[in-house]
Amino acid sequence: MSHPHPELGPPPKLPKGGLRVTPLGGLGEIGRNMTVFEYDGRLLIVDCGVLFPEEEQPGIDLILPDFSSIRDRLDDIDGIVLTHGHEDHIGGVPYLLREKPDIPLIGSKLTLALIEAKLQEHRIRPYTLEVVEGHRERIGPFECEFVAVNHSIPDALAVAIRTPAGMVVHTGDFKMDQLPLDRRLTDLPAFAKLGEEGIDLLLVDSTNAEVPGFVPPERDISGVLRQVFAGAQKRIIVASFASHVHRIQQILDAAHEYGRRVAFVGRSMVRNMGIARDLGYLRIPAGLVVDVKTLDDLPDDEVVLVCTGSQGEPMAALSRMANRDHQIRIVQGDTVILASSLIPGNENAVYRVINGLTRWGANVVHKGNARVHVSGHASAGELLYFYNICKPKNLMPVHGEWRHLRANAELGALTGIPKDHIVIAEDGVVVDLVDGKARIVGKVQAGYVYVDGLSVGDVTEVHLKDRRILGDEGIIFVHVVVDSTTGKVVSGPQVHARGSGIDDAAFSAVVPKIEEAIAKAAADGVAEPHQLQQLVRRSVGKWVSDSYRRRPMILPVVVEV
Repeated sequence: MSHPHPELGPPPKLPKGGLRVTPLGGLGEIGRNMTVFEYDGRLLIVDCGVLFPEEEQPGIDLILPDFSSIRDRLDDIDGIVLTHGHEDHIGGVPYLLREKPDIPLIGSKLTLALIEAKLQEHRIRPYTLEVVEGHRERIGPFECEFVAVNHSIPDALAVAIRTPAGMVVHTGDFKMDQLPLDRRLTDLPAFAKLGEEGIDLLLVDSTNAEVPGFVPPERDISGVLRQVFAGAQKRIIVASFASHVHRIQQILDAAHEYGRRVAFVGRSMVRNMGIARDLGYLRIPAGLVVDVKTLDDLPDDEVVLVCTGSQGEPMAALSRMANRDHQIRIVQGDTVILASSLIPGNENAVYRVINGLTRWGANVVHKGNARVHVSGHASAGELLYFYNICKPKNLMPVHGEWRHLRANAELGALTGIPKDHIVIAEDGVVVDLVDGKARIVGKVQAGYVYVDGLSVGDVTEVHLKDRRILGDEGIIFVHVVVDSTTGKVVSGPQVHARGSGIDDAAFSAVVPKIEEAIAKAAADGVAEPHQLQQLVRRSVGKWVSDSYRRRPMILPVVVEV
């Protein structure tokens, strides 16, 4: 099994007749999925998603793939294939189309409807091409064949990409639910046919590669939901991903069965469910869904609220309810259902929300105490089955953290794929398919690009470090006025703190140390304000560390008069 090396340099020129594969996101992480394929000077992109921030990224709204490696080649992009409509696969599209709005988007009906609604908010009207399973479409030098796969959103597709260099199959996210709610199975016969033709490189979803066996059917949740609905005495509040149409359908069915009305809460939830209903993916009995403003007129035991926030996102509806910062107030006896998985890294935020809801008297039902979620990703048993059907010559695990990629590679090896034909890469690592063999050949820049409000890419790791220090340790301001001629202190030092836990009166002990440092600097002929600021920072920093074992941010201001 080949894997990247930290010393990898820029990739060489792509050999004539070769196919280059460059993942810009989704490897070593859950989210931000984006892969660039290159043949004969032309580019095809599969997915362009976002990653949601964790606690150590304060103030960040979204994390994008790094487009810098393709920014000067936007005219070479023949299209963006979108495998399905989840945010971690389509959320970055508006930011790429800001740079070149006429890049064609290729996807299924629901996927394109979801991204078009998102692009409308960015005032971008995209060029789109709707495809269905079994359809073949030539996109530049790439002949793409689309294959139905089952996932936790309708209309998901895998894509087989044919070029003279060979055939690459990208699964997107998929599982093998044998009893799907929409009766749309993962098309194993189509994959078997591709395998017989010869798959030169297979890129496979790794998210559940560590989980043994097979994912339970989505319909197993229905019975659990009915039990919860039958026992609920007051309101039922369900938190789910805003694109999980199958899960919302089961909520609607249970609400209808138990005589409750449903209201969608949150802009993305209202928008996506409206799209799913209009396109026929969501079946809503007449009168079942009502506006959230009418709920006050209904008894609590006839109400169901469906909202976002299943991952503990601080600004989502459920988190705000838990914090008493939402118009909907949790009361004793409410039932809250978290109908989703825990994305790695979100555990603390989710349990914080659960504790907040429980504090106000809610009965919280989640994956840990009831089967209210099944995964949308193939487990190890399904992956083994899949490899035996596809018989790929080369394997490249995608979509997962390092442990998932490694586990997926080992599954492929168990089915007979030679280990030297299994590539474990990471974001930015360039893989060339030449003469039937996939090899790592270099690396391009593929770091995090942070979205903070309207700012894209302006916030860096340095800024985040400063934010973490401010959040954890606070800040100390030091103001000193010195004589520009003698270098002696004229006024101050004045020291104030915010968020450090140190009372301003305590700083009287450090003032003589600052004066001493400045006097010594003046004696040595040091008078430049920046140098004096560094002296003040070191003096205060050492005192705080020695006295309190803390490392706040220290902001010295030295003014000459």
